[in-house]
Amino acid sequence: MHDLISFPLPLAAAKSGIDSGDTAWMMVATALVLMMTPALGLFYSGLVRSKNALNTFMMSLGAMAVVSITWVVIGYSLAFGKGDGFIGDLHNVFLKNVTNGPRAGLHIPELVFVCFEGAFCIITAALISGAVVERMRFGAFLLFAALWSCLIYAPMAHWVWGGGWLQHHHVMDFAGGVPVEMASGFSALAAAVVVGARKDFGRQAILPHNGVYALLGASLLWFGWFGFNAGSALTTGAQAPLAFTNTLLAPAATLSIWMLIDYLRGRKATAIGAATAIVVGAVGITPAAGFVSPMSAILLGALAALPAYALIVWRPRTRLDETLDVLAAHGLAGFTGILFIGFFAQASWNLTGNGLLFGSPIQLGRQAVAALVAPAYAFCGTFVLLKLMSLVGRIRVHERDEGQGLDVSQHGEEAYTRGEGAILIRPEHVFELERKEIAKSNFPENN
Repeated sequence: MHDLISFPLPLAAAKSGIDSGDTAWMMVATALVLMMTPALGLFYSGLVRSKNALNTFMMSLGAMAVVSITWVVIGYSLAFGKGDGFIGDLHNVFLKNVTNGPRAGLHIPELVFVCFEGAFCIITAALISGAVVERMRFGAFLLFAALWSCLIYAPMAHWVWGGGWLQHHHVMDFAGGVPVEMASGFSALAAAVVVGARKDFGRQAILPHNGVYALLGASLLWFGWFGFNAGSALTTGAQAPLAFTNTLLAPAATLSIWMLIDYLRGRKATAIGAATAIVVGAVGITPAAGFVSPMSAILLGALAALPAYALIVWRPRTRLDETLDVLAAHGLAGFTGILFIGFFAQASWNLTGNGLLFGSPIQLGRQAVAALVAPAYAFCGTFVLLKLMSLVGRIRVHERDEGQGLDVSQHGEEAYTRGEGAILIRPEHVFELERKEIAKSNFPENN
C-alpha cells in the first residue's frame, strides 16, 4: 500500500500534520524491518556449509551498509520522486528537499518514511545473496547490491508505490510482491545463471550445517514481518490490524501444510523444511496482507506451500545451482500472492477494491500483468547487470578459494575456530601455518 495518496484515509487521520501515534508505530515498524536483514543472515548462514557461514552472514550485513547509503543518495529519489511512469526523478537526491515534516498524503515525518522504505530495499538486495553464496566474491556482491538497488529495485518500487504505471493502473500490492518478492526471486535466478554452479554441485551432498540457526533466523524473520506488512499501512489505522493478523495466519497455514507434506513424503517433519515454510508463507501474504480477509489469508498460506515445495524438490535434479531456493521461496510465493489478490481481494476488508470472486474480474487482469512484467524485468535487468560486471572484473572466487571456504578467503576469519584457543589468521598465513604444523608432526625432535 505504502503511498496512501491513492487510497482512502481513516477518519482518525483526517487532520493535517504529523500524528504522534502513527509516527511511533512507523519507527517501531522500521526497526522490525531492519532487524530482518541480520535475521536473514542467520537463516542463510545455517543453510550453508560451515566454511562459508561467516561470509554468508556478512553478505546480508554488507548489503545493509552499502544499500543504506545508495538509498539516501539516489535510490529514494528514483523510487518516490515524481518522475514518469517508469522511474522517479532526481528531486530528492542526497535527501534534497526531504524534511522532518510530514510527507504529502501521510501523517508521519518524511525522514521516517525514507528509513522505512530504505529497510525494504536493504533486505531485498540481501535476499539475492542466497542464490550465489559459497562462490561469489564479497566485494563484487556489495557492488552488485548497490547497483541493483538503484537500477532494479527503485524502478519497480516506483511502479507500484511511487506513482508509476502499475499504481496508475490500480494494481494492488500492499507490502512488496512486485519490488521485493518477485524482484528478489527472479533476480536470484538470473544471478545463479550468470555466476554458475558451485564446483561440488551435483557431485556430492551439500548439506546445511546448522538447522537451529536456520530455524532461529526464520522465526526472527516472521517476527520482523509484522512490521514489514502491518507497517506498510503507514498508519495505525486503515489496514494495519488486518495486515498484522494475516501475517500471523498465513505463515502458520504454510507451516502446517509443509509439515504435513513432509510427513506424507518421508514420515518426518524436517527443521529446514519448517524454516523454509515460514518464509514462504510470509512472502505469500506480503502483497495481499491488507487486501484479503483472515480466512482468505489462511487459504493463501496453504496454497503458497504447494508450488514452492514442488519447485524446491525438483530444482536439485537440474543443473541450476540456485543455492538457497530464493526463486521458490520468494519469486514463486510472491507470484502466488499477487495473483491471489486478483481472486480474493475483498473491499469490505480493505476499503480499496474487490477481486474476481467478489465481483471485479478486471482486477485479476491487472494483477496478472504485474505478475508477468515484474519477473521479466527483474530477471533481464539482473542478467545484464551481472554480465556487464563480469566484463569489468571477476565476480566469482577462484576454485581453490571456493574449496577452502569463503570465510577464510574473503574475510581472513572463520565462523568456527579449530580447537580451544585457536586464533583468527589472515588468508596469506594459512598455508604457511599448515606447513609448519605438518613439519612438527613429522619431526617431533625439532619441537
